Amino acid sequence: MSADVLDATFAALADPTRRAIIARLAVGEATVTELAEPFAMSQPAVSKHLKVLERAGLVSRGRDAQRRPCRLEVRPLLVVAEWLEAYRGRWEGRFGQLDELLAELEGKDDAGD
Repeated sequence: MSADVLDATFAALADPTRRAIIARLAVGEATVTELAEPFAMSQPAVSKHLKVLERAGLVSRGRDAQRRPCRLEVRPLLVVAEWLEAYRGRWEGRFGQLDELLAELEGKDDAGD
C-alpha cells in the first residue's frame, strides 16, 4: 500500500500549481475561490488540480454551511517523509566520505605549494 501512496503523492506533487496549493493549505483551510486567487487560472482549472490532490489523499473537502473548505491531509506526506528518512543514513554516510576525500585532496594541494 505504501508504494501506491508514494506513487500517487509524487505524481500529484509533480505539478508546481499543486505544490503551491499544498503550501497554501498548510497554512489553513481555504475554499476553491481563495485557492484560485493567486493563480492566473479559472476556478474550474483549480478544481481539476484539487481533484488530483484529492485522489492522492493529500486534500479533503468539507462542508461548513455554504462554504466547502479544502484542507490538507498529511498522511501521504508522512509516508513520503518516512520513505526519504530510510535513505538519509546512506546519503549522510556518502557525504561524510566525500568530505573526507575533499579534505584529503585539499591537504595534497597545500603540500604541493
